[in-house]
Amino acid sequence: MMKSYWPTPMARLNDPLIAEGMNNAEKIVFSKTLSNADWKNTRIVNDNILEQVKKLKAADGDLTILGSGSIVTQLAENGLIDEYQLMIDPVAIGQGTPLFKNINHQLDLKLVDSRTFKSGVILLRYVSQK
Repeated sequence: MMKSYWPTPMARLNDPLIAEGMNNAEKIVFSKTLSNADWKNTRIVNDNILEQVKKLKAADGDLTILGSGSIVTQLAENGLIDEYQLMIDPVAIGQGTPLFKNINHQLDLKLVDSRTFKSGVILLRYVSQK
């Protein structure tokens, strides 16, 4: 979904700074089905997600995960997420996938910041208390 929007002229028109950042950022896509990437600065990792993330954290420090509840679950389960930024939208859809589905232990998180937007969306920032 990201690749289908951010490189487009519409993205550059609507959100030029974000589009520039997204298109120029180094991106890693974890996928069992993709073999190549045609979005600038993107590489595909097909296996050993946990080991790859450990290496990336050791080399680069800060990483951002966008999307994929299954990857968040794997990384959270293995203590590889230091900070969570969660946005709560004031929309009730009646169903959906739980954010922390299949996590087998309690995450010890501390709220360190919150922000309320005019739209009613709330951003909550938690750090892991490993």
